[in-house]
Amino acid sequence: MDIKDLQRENIKTLRPYSTARDEFKGQASVFLDANENSFGSPLPANYNRYPDPLQLDLKEAISKIKGVPIENTFLGNGSDEAIDLLFRAFCNPGKDNVIILPPTYGMYEVSANINDVEVRKVNLLPNFQLDLEKIAETIDANTKIIFICSPNNPTGNSLNRTDIETILANFKGLVVIDEAYINFAKQKTFIQELTEYVNLVVLQTFSKAWGLAALRLGMAFSSRPVIDILNKVKPPYNINQATQDLALAALENIQQVNEWIKITVAERERLSAELAKIPMVKKVYPSDANFILAEIANAVDVYNKLVDHGVIVRDRSKVTLCEGCLRITIGTASENDQLIDLLRAMN
Repeated sequence: MDIKDLQRENIKTLRPYSTARDEFKGQASVFLDANENSFGSPLPANYNRYPDPLQLDLKEAISKIKGVPIENTFLGNGSDEAIDLLFRAFCNPGKDNVIILPPTYGMYEVSANINDVEVRKVNLLPNFQLDLEKIAETIDANTKIIFICSPNNPTGNSLNRTDIETILANFKGLVVIDEAYINFAKQKTFIQELTEYVNLVVLQTFSKAWGLAALRLGMAFSSRPVIDILNKVKPPYNINQATQDLALAALENIQQVNEWIKITVAERERLSAELAKIPMVKKVYPSDANFILAEIANAVDVYNKLVDHGVIVRDRSKVTLCEGCLRITIGTASENDQLIDLLRAMN
């Protein structure tokens, strides 16, 4: 498969914007090329200079942890930017289509709609696994991307690895595996398969396990041709210097992050067990993420009562295959206790 054949014709001939810092080689001490404020910035740290457009220092630090070469790494303003750029680079508006697998992360469809790309939906099976036969029937010559979220949001389960591998081996477009919650799962990341599948794109994020949701920093790992195209179409300085600096500092605290992951997983199991004891809770679905999907009697009423007490969960009761369900993020032990006490009091 030649990835270049998948990209839009206008992207093949696109001349990307050349930043001022792209146009010289070597070292410099006086920068009079980018119309920046040469006096500094009114902050303790100087942010008057444009950041590294390719975030090489940050990518090098990520590479040491993920084991993925810099040239196979793309950083975006959240994973949402990588999702949007995949549409803009590979999907012709009004012609091409993508496949999503409801219930799933909502931004795939939103980005498709923004980019005028047809969305074809193949619902997960009742056990929240892939319907391989229906997916195969839905693919046509204009299907460019299949989005797979694993662990899946909002169901929390990991999708069968062999099923995903079947799609990777047989689909001639991009297969995007969104691993936003992989840190909380027993299943191994698909990053290790990057050398096997040129059409594989793995999305990860700093927003969940790393606790950096406010920074808006997402990662995409793929073959060199895909990463080169994403770098070609992205805004020149899509990751600001403050985000790069803070992320580099966070990467030095991986032991703290790993400890939080262990606590979250333990609390997930405890909360699941406690919820299952409450009569109004009809079912607690197994989870590999940092949240639980639970079917609850009168889910909307329960949601509203929780809001009245200042406890906010996510109402997923109208989502396909999640009827009557609430999605509950794993909080601290005390937050989880507060939720349990409120639910018990509602019975």
